[in-house]
Amino acid sequence: MRQKLVVGNWKLNGSLEANKSLLGALLEAIPRQEKAVCAVCVPFPYLAQVQGLLAGSGVAWGSQDVSRHDKGAFTGEVSGPMLAEFGCRYAIVGHSERRSLFGDTDAVVVEKYAAAQRAGLDPIFCVGETLEERERGRTEAVLARQLDALLAKGAAVLGKGVIAYEPVWAIGTGRTATSAQAQEAHAFLRGRIARQDANVAARVPMLYGGSVKAANAAELFAMADVDGGLVGGASLVADEFVAIWRAASAKV
Repeated sequence: MRQKLVVGNWKLNGSLEANKSLLGALLEAIPRQEKAVCAVCVPFPYLAQVQGLLAGSGVAWGSQDVSRHDKGAFTGEVSGPMLAEFGCRYAIVGHSERRSLFGDTDAVVVEKYAAAQRAGLDPIFCVGETLEERERGRTEAVLARQLDALLAKGAAVLGKGVIAYEPVWAIGTGRTATSAQAQEAHAFLRGRIARQDANVAARVPMLYGGSVKAANAAELFAMADVDGGLVGGASLVADEFVAIWRAASAKV
């Protein structure tokens, strides 16, 4: 059975006081040992606080990005080994905002994926199409291009990783892919991996990320190839995020 996982992406949000309140609520609601994993990916400055509050709990944590480089003269970068020292389990790579706003190409995202794995982190590899690309019928072509950049390294690299399908047109817009649209994209991605390695394809967790809320989580997670969610704004509201995690737990 594939791992069920709900990951909160706080993006550029948070404060020491707000984080303490939010994480305290999560700790009260989420037991230490559950089959569905709950995690939060937070801004770099808060990793020490999050580690201190969540260590030994049922909530894991990670970063929203990682450098391609392990060390060196790369001002402003944060490396995988640094993240590992703060107890990170996950690192998001290739988020649509990193691709569109900061110029992360497919090749750069693959390098970041490899850097996360070198450091012992589980990379969350994001793929997704824009509204224009969907309307032009290019969803599968875009997903294939993004995924194939990683598969060029061999399907085995997905043995310790996560894929997140995030339709760009449904991120922060209030629009959400239907459960059928999410399933169609996930099934396409899993099928493409299966061309190289059916066993890896069957095991790799796939998250949906596009305005996931408590109201639509159960329907999305009921799809055969949707194993959880990469949650944006709703991860900043404890009750919403816990409800989404519970929807994933009910699928186990």
